[in-house]
Amino acid sequence: MENKITQLFKIKYPIIQGGMIWCSGWELATAVSEAGGLGIIGAGSMHPDLLHEHIQKVKKSTNKPFGVNLPLLYPQIEEHIQVILDEKVPVVFTSAGNPKKYTSYLKSKGIIVAHVIANSKFAIKCVEAGVDAIVAEGFEAGGHNGFEESTTFTLIPSLKPDIDIPIIAAGGIGSGRAMLAAMALGADGVQIGSRFVCSTESSAHNNFKLKVLEAKDGDTKLMLKELVPVRLLRNKFAAQVENAYKNNATKKELENLLGHGRAKKGMFFGDTEDGELEIGQVSSSIHEILPAEKIIQEIIKDYQMAKEELLKL
Repeated sequence: MENKITQLFKIKYPIIQGGMIWCSGWELATAVSEAGGLGIIGAGSMHPDLLHEHIQKVKKSTNKPFGVNLPLLYPQIEEHIQVILDEKVPVVFTSAGNPKKYTSYLKSKGIIVAHVIANSKFAIKCVEAGVDAIVAEGFEAGGHNGFEESTTFTLIPSLKPDIDIPIIAAGGIGSGRAMLAAMALGADGVQIGSRFVCSTESSAHNNFKLKVLEAKDGDTKLMLKELVPVRLLRNKFAAQVENAYKNNATKKELENLLGHGRAKKGMFFGDTEDGELEIGQVSSSIHEILPAEKIIQEIIKDYQMAKEELLKL
């Protein structure tokens, strides 16, 4: 499956694993890279020393390319960048900030840079900043999300005419058929997060994984746009947020309700009632926990089958 993305990252399949906080440690990144995709360490939930440890473990476990997801709003961003440079990480996916801030610096060190966006305005800024690829993420995605609520399958074709660098589709993609559809609309590859949450190697707590398996249509909702938009699985905490909206809660009241460490509480420690459970809409089609290698194999098989079916039309 050679194309712009496989050539850029030197991988077998144009499948990028999302760098999800509390779910994307060294074991998942290693497994995805070994299976032919691009494994990503989620630095947003790590202190610099822990990031250093996870990078070293990936390097000892695989000789395949891997990357680090770097949320630009992270308070210790400079220390994270130094760790990435010291460890000679080949790929960095930046998010949650202005792509111009670090792209040229990272590229001057020989690092391939991709940036996550949710609208056309920031896609153009990415091109101007010189990024190597864009991750176009629709609001179906889990975790931090776009304010515009543009769906993946409207965002990709709207960007394609004006963007001449590789586009990676993200949000609502958990199967080979969805991957084929995204590429038919103009994507060069896909980034998959939620499906890998329910992988054997994911660092998410098993309680969270099992909760995802129970999800049905409509069991996730985009919330807390007044703070940072995030798609949450319905639980006690999500119900409290919805009730706060009904009572016209102020931004400060929402901040107090959210508190600190709620995502870690839910996704890493497994409190599925009072924790924040970040997951995408595709969760309703996830039915079992599998090794990352098996997930990628199923995606590629599904992709090929769907492609052959379309050729018969």
